[in-house]
Amino acid sequence: MDAGPIVALLSPSERQNAWAAAQARSAPPTVLTCDAAISEACFLLKRDGQEPEQVFALIESGFLRSDFDLHTEHRAVRALMRRYADTPISFADACLVRMSEIHPSSVVWTLDRDFSVYRQHGRQTIPLITPH
Repeated sequence: MDAGPIVALLSPSERQNAWAAAQARSAPPTVLTCDAAISEACFLLKRDGQEPEQVFALIESGFLRSDFDLHTEHRAVRALMRRYADTPISFADACLVRMSEIHPSSVVWTLDRDFSVYRQHGRQTIPLITPH
């Protein structure tokens, strides 16, 4: 799960709030993300006057779980950031692309259109849940 859907789910004023809520109702009991997406979501919520505390409530409920070890995956993340430098890819997006490679049956839940450009293992499209 990318930061955008986290923010949309937690912020009723977000344009994609209804879409994110509908997706959450059909999501598995636990959705994986990375620390970078959590950090980004907390920042975006705070910037918009929302409480980032809501993100921690999702974590405590078991719905949202950070499941990415940067120490193990830093070389792959660096390679993705270099490959997509012209896009440009964010650090969080690079971590999520790498997670999609590590978890082959995963689907990335995002509002970011750049995920249609990113590729798993250099050439495979990434399955997405997106309103676009």
